[in-house]
Amino acid sequence: MSQCPTHVALRLLALLFLLPAAWSATFTMTNNCGYTVWPGLLSGAGTAPLSTTGFALAHGASATVDAPASWSGRMWARTLCAEDATGKFTCATGDCGSGGIQCNGGGAAPPATLVEFTLDGSGGMDFFDVSLVDGYNLPMIIVPQGGGAAAPAGSGGGSGGKCMVTGCLVDLNGACPADLRVMAASTGTGAAAPGGGPVACRSACEAFGSPQYCCSGAYGNPNTCRPSTYSQFFKNACPRAYSYAYDDSTSTFTCTAGTNYAITFCPSTTSGKYSGGENPQAAGVPSTNDTMVVLGAEQLSAAAHAAPQLTLPLLPLVVAAAFAAMI
Repeated sequence: MSQCPTHVALRLLALLFLLPAAWSATFTMTNNCGYTVWPGLLSGAGTAPLSTTGFALAHGASATVDAPASWSGRMWARTLCAEDATGKFTCATGDCGSGGIQCNGGGAAPPATLVEFTLDGSGGMDFFDVSLVDGYNLPMIIVPQGGGAAAPAGSGGGSGGKCMVTGCLVDLNGACPADLRVMAASTGTGAAAPGGGPVACRSACEAFGSPQYCCSGAYGNPNTCRPSTYSQFFKNACPRAYSYAYDDSTSTFTCTAGTNYAITFCPSTTSGKYSGGENPQAAGVPSTNDTMVVLGAEQLSAAAHAAPQLTLPLLPLVVAAAFAAMI
């Protein structure tokens, strides 16, 4: 017996409601740095590619990128980029090795600040973090928007109370320990920072290659790979960011699938720009008359050298206050 087309359509619609939802997300990237950055985007293995893998983002500009359901991957900002006489495109920090603005499957050369996402993962949750495990090149934050972001921090709301702003608000290049510091003259690119100042801060793993810093070999588990004085330098300044490989408990955040995310390079809560001494990359960090009190590059560096453990006890408190003001 034939069925009424209307009944068939209603049954199909009912089946669609019974299927598990496949949530996508929109990333909105904004550049608050006082210079152009070139975001790079890398999809994880087995993940559908995004519509772009790299583009230029001028000072004050924003761009949106849509991610398909269950996408995973990472994003970062390339700085001090230029083309040589042959048309090859390279960047002083975060270069992806493609020779062009599009990264085409290439990842960020360390050191670079990374944002990492797994959308619609275990339990229908998005997982995200800002990582300094591969070093640092500029401040960056992730702000959840809509969806699971509607639940206030600590309320549960289906996200375990960890659907909140994360990232690194502080410019660290000028304060970077001397044995981790990357100077403009040593990058080997055609673009140079004014005055040849510091442009990035390496991780101890990249700088020294030791298993204890790289969490490899005998140190390849959380029981044997512990925070070092170098990773603590990053953690004290950026308490919500990954500082070493097993920094999961304080650095991984979750929102319900369907949340969108704003990613800001050089975030600022005021129109003023913070200048970290000779460092040309220090831009967009909140000033001292804000909720957050930022130590200058010279003060951070002096404190780091004066204390063997590189502990800056007040900095996590003021950074936490800044994050609280954003939520």
